[in-house]
Amino acid sequence: MIKLSFCAAGFWLLATTFTHATDVIGFHETTMDKEGTRPLHVSVWYPTGSEEETAVVGENRAFYGVPVIRDAAPAPGRRPLILLSHGYGGSWRNPSWLAMGLAARGYIVAAPDHPGTTTFDQDPSRAATLWERPRDLSRIIDGLAGNSGLAGGVDMNRVAAIGHSLGGWTVTALAGARFDGERFEKDCQSKASPRACALKEALGLARPELERDMRDPRLKAFVSLDLGLARGFSPESLAALQVPSLVIAAGIDIGGLPPKLESGYLADHLPKSSSTYVEIPDAMHFSFMGLCKPGAVELIEKEEPGNGVACRDGGTRSREEIHREVAYLVIGFLATAMPTE
Repeated sequence: MIKLSFCAAGFWLLATTFTHATDVIGFHETTMDKEGTRPLHVSVWYPTGSEEETAVVGENRAFYGVPVIRDAAPAPGRRPLILLSHGYGGSWRNPSWLAMGLAARGYIVAAPDHPGTTTFDQDPSRAATLWERPRDLSRIIDGLAGNSGLAGGVDMNRVAAIGHSLGGWTVTALAGARFDGERFEKDCQSKASPRACALKEALGLARPELERDMRDPRLKAFVSLDLGLARGFSPESLAALQVPSLVIAAGIDIGGLPPKLESGYLADHLPKSSSTYVEIPDAMHFSFMGLCKPGAVELIEKEEPGNGVACRDGGTRSREEIHREVAYLVIGFLATAMPTE
């Protein structure tokens, strides 16, 4: 069986796209709160001066991996931190192509496997505690801020978060957006968001705990990549967000996540002075995942009928070209939203 979370793009894509990028990236996996009730597996990419041999991580028969130096010593100095949040049923491997590009630009990048909603833990009871997802990201900030030996020193004045799909919802909540259960229920009755409403029970979207404030004041910017569940956020809470944001939507809907009703809704209600909305016409929802190997669609369809869409894109451009555009937008936004002091 091929797990769709085992995906990443070739590192050369971003290393050759941007000048002044390093091609030496350290990588470390750790578990935070290992003995607690919600142990959190976290993967971290970071600049390093090590000259040891690289190893490929996150590769399988369908998706390419990325070359890293495992457990390398971090490069000296304090660096900005980027948190990456995967989608429903995904893992840290999904955004590893972007993690590599960001680390090459000098960022420390950390991505968790969100318990209950990751490939490696689909426990229904944990999945139904969606409010824990933003808290996972806050726990990573806590852990890295107090452990410079793991990935280097963190500049706590430059912390951002990027999320794809359900991860986009996660980082928006971390920025201070508030879920309104009554509004979400009315929206479901209107049948405006069929895919989001189909996840109501699985994600505990009717539970009052989801309406709590999940904001982390340490977050300085966030990026949403074709998010879902956006219409559950109250317009008032979105309008009140002061954190700079970049909202990127896939122009081609593959079923239940139309850009105008999800990313478009988010963009419509965020402050115009601090938010930017971009729709990529030929991107599909899974275009934000990693690069697929030749024959990946057929391979996946044979083992998991219907899931070959994870390796399909919507136009004549390759996924490499779409990644290049996304990376250009994200890195440019972060440089503006969190400038070097």
